[in-house]
Amino acid sequence: MKAANSTLSSYGTTVFEVMSRLAIEHGAINLGQGFPDTDGPLEVRQKAADALLDAPNQYPPMMGLPELRQAVAAHNKRFYDLDVDWQSEVMVTSGATEALADCLFALIEPGDEVVLIEPLYDCYLPIVRRAGGVPKLVRVEPPDWTLPRVALEEAFTERTKLILLNNPMNPAAKVFDREELAFIADLVIRHDAYAVCDEVYEHILFDGRQHIPLMTLPGMRERCLRIGSAGKTFSLTGWKVGYITAQQDLLAPVAKSHQFVTFTTPPNLQRAVAYGLGMEQSYFDGLAAEMQAKRDRIASGLADIGFGIIDCEGTYFITADIRPLGFCGDDVDFCRHITLEAGVTTVPVSAFYQNEAIDHYVRFCFCKRDEVLDEAVARLKKAF
Repeated sequence: MKAANSTLSSYGTTVFEVMSRLAIEHGAINLGQGFPDTDGPLEVRQKAADALLDAPNQYPPMMGLPELRQAVAAHNKRFYDLDVDWQSEVMVTSGATEALADCLFALIEPGDEVVLIEPLYDCYLPIVRRAGGVPKLVRVEPPDWTLPRVALEEAFTERTKLILLNNPMNPAAKVFDREELAFIADLVIRHDAYAVCDEVYEHILFDGRQHIPLMTLPGMRERCLRIGSAGKTFSLTGWKVGYITAQQDLLAPVAKSHQFVTFTTPPNLQRAVAYGLGMEQSYFDGLAAEMQAKRDRIASGLADIGFGIIDCEGTYFITADIRPLGFCGDDVDFCRHITLEAGVTTVPVSAFYQNEAIDHYVRFCFCKRDEVLDEAVARLKKAF
């Protein structure tokens, strides 16, 4: 038999799948994968249910239902004072991962360089490489996740096509501040590049932080593709509804990619997300407050056990240093150990780096019910 595509075939099973299988096998509490264990707002789900029964269920427009595209444009104006033409500058996708794939397949020519900042969400490198891109990796590292400006500047060359920026950053839980974003924007402009901005955690920031889209900085409106996700904003990750905002000429080739990937997204879910994006400010404030409380809950419990807690500025994830526990082994060994011995599963941070990985940090997902978090902490406390 002839071989399959060598790029995708070279990737093994993801660490999330490996650890999740192990958790199931041993009946462990799974704090590895990033999804809530309760569903999002009832009124949003009710809108989806009503639309499924009452509205047409045939192919919606390729770019997305007008009401959702209008809602995305209004959301951009409401939260970031971005003036967006819903007809030519917004497109709906089947999740943020499809949005990323559409952008990368549409913009990358074989041999183009793509700047990425580690630690990386697991789909980034496979898509970039399958599109023919050449990854140029720069890393931020715990405990302070400082942006290495010299290394980032050196990563940009005349062959750079784009930077793929995740902000707020999964899995580092880092939120880039305005000064850091300005530095990145200057590099993008200087090298006549684009920025694909994965901003799915835009409403899950803590301690009073405010999300700043790279698109809002001077000179970036025409160079950025801004990706959002209903899955994270409404705690409905299984819905897979994403959206891209970009200047018309930049969005046009991305729409061609979307046309040949999924073409469209379930219309009832689009209608429900359109409703959700228009909800009162109290909902969005409440989402951040709820997740911050969960962050504080698990951070306190892990600190009491002896973990070294790394600052978490946003997202669903908190990083912990295992060295203070005196564990003899690396982060992969530790994750297997606590799954088998404590009945708690997490993921090693080294899995999000490519080379010379940092091997003494693990990542806990805290977007779970309080009683689940408390039980996980109790099991770990008993084990240590």
